[in-house]
This record gives sequence, structure tokens and C-alpha cells, in this order.
Amino acid sequence: MIFVPGYYTDVANIAIQARKLGINVPLLGGDGWDSEKTLEIGGSAVEGYYFSTHYAADSDSPKVQDFVQRYKAKYNETPDAMAALGYDTAGILADALGRAGATDGAKLRDAIASTKDYEGVTGKITIDNERNARKPIVIVRIQGKDLKLEQAISPD
Repeated sequence: MIFVPGYYTDVANIAIQARKLGINVPLLGGDGWDSEKTLEIGGSAVEGYYFSTHYAADSDSPKVQDFVQRYKAKYNETPDAMAALGYDTAGILADALGRAGATDGAKLRDAIASTKDYEGVTGKITIDNERNARKPIVIVRIQGKDLKLEQAISPD
């Protein structure tokens, strides 16, 4: 396997070149691959490859499906991981504002830092002692013209 960090344009072009060179080992990557553009640019060259990301639009989670349907209705496209992360960020902020009871910087900071088990589109989110978001990682497989949820792995 070859790990290919980067964003969809570079990844798709690297996959095309790898196939042309006869390289047939799996390519793996991260959330920069999470775009319909990966499929559009890479075509069959990205078939069967895997990447880790924050959520999968084809998850059977009712929360995910509600988000995807509402996003598609408004923007006429499937939301990528950045859209899901933005949505969850706004949700965590709104939740923290409610718990802080004020917009005071210190109170809001502390409320965000104390976020525990927030049920987001990207999974259950807890802010740890180093103020990092602990949440599931999602493995997606490229299959034809689709991004398919392969597996979600919780941090616990």
C-alpha cells in the first residue's frame, strides 16, 4: 500500500499516474480525499481505495441522514466531511452557549472545554483535557462513483 496524504485534486492525479505506471497496490489517504471531486477527477483510477475521514454520507444514522437530506435540499449536492465538521462545530458552540449562560469569553471557553458526549453528525464528541475533540474515525471505500462507509471506529 501507499499512503497518499493530500487533497482530492492531487490524490486523483496521483492515482491516475500510479495506474498508468502499472502500480496496482492500494492507495490510502485521509480526509482531504473526502470530496465528490476525487471521483470526478480520478474516475476508475481511484476505484477500491480507502481513506479515513470524519463521517460518511451513506451512514444509516438518522442524524446523518437528516443532515444529508437537508444539505442536499439547500445546496443540491452531498455534504463532505468539512460541511459535517462545520455543522458540528456550530452545534457544539450553541450547546456551550446554553451551558455557559452567557457570551463571556472565559465562561464560553470553559463550557466548550467541558463538552462531553455531544451527539453530532460526525459522531459522539468529547473535548479532552488537551482540548482535542475525541470522536469516531470513519473509513470510507471508493466504489464505482460512490463513497461507501466501510467502518466507524470509536476512540474508546
